[in-house]
Amino acid sequence: MSVKPTSPVPVRWRKEVQSVLITDEQIARRIKKMAREIERDFRGREMVVVSLLNGTVIFLADLIRQLNLPLRLDFIGVSSYGAGTKSGELVFTKELRLDVRGRDVLLVDDILDTGKTLSRVLPKLKALKPRRIKICVLLDKPARRAEKIKADYAGFSIPDFFVVGYGLDYAERYRNLPFVGVLHPHVYKNKI
Repeated sequence: MSVKPTSPVPVRWRKEVQSVLITDEQIARRIKKMAREIERDFRGREMVVVSLLNGTVIFLADLIRQLNLPLRLDFIGVSSYGAGTKSGELVFTKELRLDVRGRDVLLVDDILDTGKTLSRVLPKLKALKPRRIKICVLLDKPARRAEKIKADYAGFSIPDFFVVGYGLDYAERYRNLPFVGVLHPHVYKNKI
Protein backbone atom coordinates (compact mmCIF):
# COMPACT_ATOMS: atom_id res chain seq x y z
CA MET A 1 0.00 0.00 0.00
CA SER A 2 1.58 3.30 -1.11
CA VAL A 3 1.04 6.45 0.92
CA LYS A 4 1.25 10.23 0.62
CA PRO A 5 1.23 12.81 3.43
CA THR A 6 -2.39 13.24 4.51
CA SER A 7 -3.22 14.87 7.81
CA PRO A 8 -1.98 17.86 9.80
CA VAL A 9 0.93 17.54 12.21
CA PRO A 10 -0.06 18.01 15.87
CA VAL A 11 0.91 21.51 17.07
CA ARG A 12 3.53 20.20 19.54
CA TRP A 13 5.56 18.63 16.72
CA ARG A 14 5.27 21.18 13.88
CA LYS A 15 8.78 22.64 14.33
CA GLU A 16 10.34 19.21 13.89
CA VAL A 17 7.87 17.09 11.91
CA GLN A 18 7.11 18.30 8.41
CA SER A 19 4.11 16.05 7.71
CA VAL A 20 2.15 13.04 8.87
CA LEU A 21 2.80 10.34 6.30
CA ILE A 22 0.67 7.57 7.88
CA THR A 23 -1.92 8.16 10.60
CA ASP A 24 -2.40 5.91 13.60
CA GLU A 25 -5.81 4.88 12.20
CA GLN A 26 -4.26 3.84 8.88
CA ILE A 27 -1.59 1.85 10.73
CA ALA A 28 -4.17 0.04 12.89
CA ARG A 29 -6.29 -0.93 9.86
CA ARG A 30 -3.28 -2.17 7.90
CA ILE A 31 -1.90 -4.22 10.81
CA LYS A 32 -5.23 -6.06 11.14
CA LYS A 33 -5.11 -6.95 7.44
CA MET A 34 -1.47 -8.06 7.68
CA ALA A 35 -2.32 -10.29 10.66
CA ARG A 36 -5.04 -12.03 8.62
CA GLU A 37 -2.53 -12.59 5.75
CA ILE A 38 0.01 -14.07 8.17
CA GLU A 39 -2.61 -16.34 9.76
CA ARG A 40 -3.61 -17.68 6.35
CA ASP A 41 0.01 -18.42 5.45
CA PHE A 42 0.90 -20.07 8.76
CA ARG A 43 -2.37 -22.07 8.83
CA GLY A 44 -2.62 -22.22 12.61
CA ARG A 45 0.89 -23.63 13.10
CA GLU A 46 2.93 -22.30 15.97
CA MET A 47 5.56 -19.82 14.92
CA VAL A 48 8.50 -18.09 16.50
CA VAL A 49 8.26 -14.35 16.09
CA VAL A 50 11.75 -12.87 15.97
CA SER A 51 11.77 -9.11 16.27
CA LEU A 52 14.65 -6.74 15.63
CA LEU A 53 15.18 -4.25 18.45
CA ASN A 54 14.52 -1.36 19.09
CA GLY A 55 12.37 0.19 16.40
CA THR A 56 9.93 -2.69 16.05
CA VAL A 57 8.58 -2.66 19.61
CA ILE A 58 5.40 -0.64 18.97
CA PHE A 59 4.63 -2.33 15.64
CA LEU A 60 5.38 -5.75 17.13
CA ALA A 61 3.06 -5.22 20.11
CA ASP A 62 0.16 -4.21 17.88
CA LEU A 63 0.84 -7.01 15.37
CA ILE A 64 1.06 -9.92 17.81
CA ARG A 65 -2.12 -8.80 19.59
CA GLN A 66 -3.90 -9.24 16.25
CA LEU A 67 -2.49 -12.73 15.55
CA ASN A 68 -4.83 -15.58 16.49
CA LEU A 69 -2.34 -18.43 16.43
CA PRO A 70 0.20 -19.88 18.84
CA LEU A 71 3.53 -18.11 18.93
CA ARG A 72 6.73 -17.73 20.85
CA LEU A 73 8.57 -14.42 20.94
CA ASP A 74 12.25 -13.58 20.93
CA PHE A 75 14.43 -10.65 19.95
CA ILE A 76 17.65 -9.94 18.09
CA GLY A 77 19.29 -6.67 19.01
CA VAL A 78 20.88 -4.81 16.11
CA SER A 79 22.16 -1.30 15.81
CA SER A 80 23.32 0.45 12.67
CA TYR A 81 22.55 4.16 12.85
CA GLY A 82 23.88 5.74 16.02
CA ALA A 83 22.95 9.41 16.05
CA GLY A 84 22.95 10.05 12.29
CA THR A 85 20.80 9.21 9.29
CA LYS A 86 23.31 7.11 7.35
CA SER A 87 23.52 3.43 8.07
CA GLY A 88 26.79 2.51 9.70
CA GLU A 89 28.38 -0.76 10.74
CA LEU A 90 25.84 -3.28 12.00
CA VAL A 91 26.41 -4.42 15.57
CA PHE A 92 24.52 -7.32 17.17
CA THR A 93 23.54 -6.30 20.70
CA LYS A 94 21.34 -9.29 21.62
CA GLU A 95 21.21 -12.88 20.38
CA LEU A 96 18.22 -15.22 20.19
CA ARG A 97 17.49 -17.36 23.23
CA LEU A 98 14.81 -19.60 21.69
CA ASP A 99 15.67 -22.62 19.57
CA VAL A 100 14.22 -22.05 16.08
CA ARG A 101 15.46 -25.32 14.53
CA GLY A 102 12.68 -26.84 12.42
CA ARG A 103 10.23 -24.07 13.32
CA ASP A 104 8.38 -21.47 11.26
CA VAL A 105 9.87 -18.03 11.92
CA LEU A 106 8.29 -14.64 11.35
CA LEU A 107 11.07 -12.03 11.27
CA VAL A 108 9.66 -8.60 12.16
CA ASP A 109 11.35 -5.27 11.44
CA ASP A 110 10.11 -1.71 11.40
CA ILE A 111 11.44 -0.64 8.00
CA LEU A 112 13.02 -2.30 4.99
CA ASP A 113 15.25 0.44 3.63
CA THR A 114 18.62 -0.47 2.08
CA GLY A 115 18.19 -4.10 3.12
CA LYS A 116 21.65 -4.17 4.71
CA THR A 117 20.37 -5.04 8.19
CA LEU A 118 18.24 -7.95 7.01
CA SER A 119 20.99 -9.15 4.68
CA ARG A 120 23.16 -9.66 7.79
CA VAL A 121 20.39 -11.02 10.05
CA LEU A 122 18.96 -13.57 7.60
CA PRO A 123 22.12 -15.71 7.24
CA LYS A 124 22.48 -15.70 11.02
CA LEU A 125 18.91 -16.96 11.37
CA LYS A 126 19.22 -19.48 8.53
CA ALA A 127 22.27 -20.99 10.24
CA LEU A 128 19.94 -21.96 13.11
CA LYS A 129 18.02 -24.17 10.63
CA PRO A 130 14.40 -23.01 10.94
CA ARG A 131 11.80 -24.73 8.73
CA ARG A 132 11.09 -21.42 6.99
CA ILE A 133 11.52 -17.67 7.51
CA LYS A 134 8.99 -15.06 6.46
CA ILE A 135 9.79 -11.33 6.68
CA CYS A 136 7.26 -8.80 7.98
CA VAL A 137 7.89 -5.04 7.96
CA LEU A 138 5.73 -2.05 8.69
CA LEU A 139 7.41 0.15 6.06
CA ASP A 140 9.04 -0.70 2.76
CA LYS A 141 11.23 1.96 1.13
CA PRO A 142 12.22 0.36 -2.21
CA ALA A 143 13.93 3.49 -3.60
CA ARG A 144 16.89 2.96 -1.24
CA ARG A 145 17.29 -0.81 -1.65
CA ALA A 146 20.93 -1.84 -1.95
CA GLU A 147 20.47 -5.57 -1.17
CA LYS A 148 18.15 -8.09 -2.81
CA ILE A 149 15.77 -8.44 0.13
CA LYS A 150 12.00 -8.56 -0.20
CA ALA A 151 9.41 -8.58 2.57
CA ASP A 152 6.71 -11.25 2.53
CA TYR A 153 4.39 -8.87 4.39
CA ALA A 154 4.76 -5.09 4.14
CA GLY A 155 2.42 -2.60 5.73
CA PHE A 156 3.12 0.43 3.56
CA SER A 157 5.40 1.27 0.66
CA ILE A 158 6.80 4.74 1.23
CA PRO A 159 8.80 7.29 -0.79
CA ASP A 160 12.40 8.13 0.12
CA PHE A 161 11.60 10.34 3.12
CA PHE A 162 13.38 10.31 6.48
CA VAL A 163 10.55 9.02 8.66
CA VAL A 164 10.06 8.82 12.41
CA GLY A 165 7.35 7.79 14.82
CA TYR A 166 5.56 4.58 15.68
CA GLY A 167 8.87 3.14 16.89
CA LEU A 168 11.15 4.72 14.29
CA ASP A 169 13.63 7.24 15.62
CA TYR A 170 16.19 9.86 14.84
CA ALA A 171 18.93 9.91 17.50
CA GLU A 172 16.63 7.89 19.81
CA ARG A 173 13.88 10.54 19.64
CA TYR A 174 10.36 10.45 18.16
CA ARG A 175 9.72 6.72 18.73
CA ASN A 176 6.64 7.60 20.79
CA LEU A 177 4.78 9.48 18.04
CA PRO A 178 1.53 7.57 17.34
CA PHE A 179 1.89 8.19 13.58
CA VAL A 180 4.66 7.91 10.98
CA GLY A 181 5.90 11.38 10.15
CA VAL A 182 8.47 13.03 7.92
CA LEU A 183 11.12 15.09 9.71
CA HIS A 184 11.93 18.60 8.57
CA PRO A 185 15.39 18.44 6.96
CA HIS A 186 16.73 21.14 9.32
CA VAL A 187 16.34 18.65 12.19
CA TYR A 188 18.86 16.18 10.78
CA LYS A 189 20.88 18.03 8.12
CA ASN A 190 24.43 18.94 9.17
CA LYS A 191 24.11 16.76 12.29
CA ILE A 192 25.46 13.59 10.75
